[in-house]
Amino acid sequence: MTLLPTCMVDKPWGRDALPAPFETPAGRRIGEVWFEPPEAVTELLVKYIFTSEKLSVQVHPSDPQTIAAGLGRQGKEECWLVVAADAGAALGIGFDAGIGPDALRAASMDGSIEQLLTWHPVRPGDFFYIPANTVHAIGGGVSLIEVQQNSDITYRLYDYGRPRALHLEESLRVARGAPYPEALHRHVAPRGEVALVEGPHFRLTRYDGPLSDAAQARFGEAPLLVIPLEGVTQIGGEAVPPGACALALDPGAIAIAPRALGLIAQPLR
Repeated sequence: MTLLPTCMVDKPWGRDALPAPFETPAGRRIGEVWFEPPEAVTELLVKYIFTSEKLSVQVHPSDPQTIAAGLGRQGKEECWLVVAADAGAALGIGFDAGIGPDALRAASMDGSIEQLLTWHPVRPGDFFYIPANTVHAIGGGVSLIEVQQNSDITYRLYDYGRPRALHLEESLRVARGAPYPEALHRHVAPRGEVALVEGPHFRLTRYDGPLSDAAQARFGEAPLLVIPLEGVTQIGGEAVPPGACALALDPGAIAIAPRALGLIAQPLR
């Protein structure tokens, strides 16, 4: 078992008081807690995101687009599981109506893109899969777990006047000006094993106690990442606490106590 190194990242939109089990270092405003990908699973990045303000309106390219641009395989598809949300918290994903490139450019420049996004009110247990090319923004007052293709390419269309670089031309080349498909959003019940993602780039399962035979068959013998949320999860006899992420080279080495909750992520190669 390998416990992944944890990185706390300060962000202007982050929080100075994180929810349990995390503790906020004094004088810091933490927006992300992410786990350094191990060599055995470099394709995935797992992180927690904590917001007090809206994040930028942004978009990520796909693998074919980054390969065509000479950047290698650097596309980014991701998913979000909301773990806590303030009253009125929302995620902006896709548009209320279709929008063309010229209108999208104008809306990005004058800030009206914020009003054109579809804002989805959220509560704990809401789950969203975000394909590449989807325009999106995480609102304030949200705590979520993000599992993503391991890419650092983010194109910003709008950032509320913050002094950060925008990437308007790059964004317009890849952004999909369309509504977000309802089928990619679901609410996950508080209990029970749930297959959340099954491709194309990774699979993700929320476990509740020991894995079912069907889940074990899906994971096979390939390495995976374990993200405990509640209760006792062990890998090779060593406990992995909530708020951590660990590599399991052998899925058979994972022991999950009854009623323990967590996520297991695995790249599809």
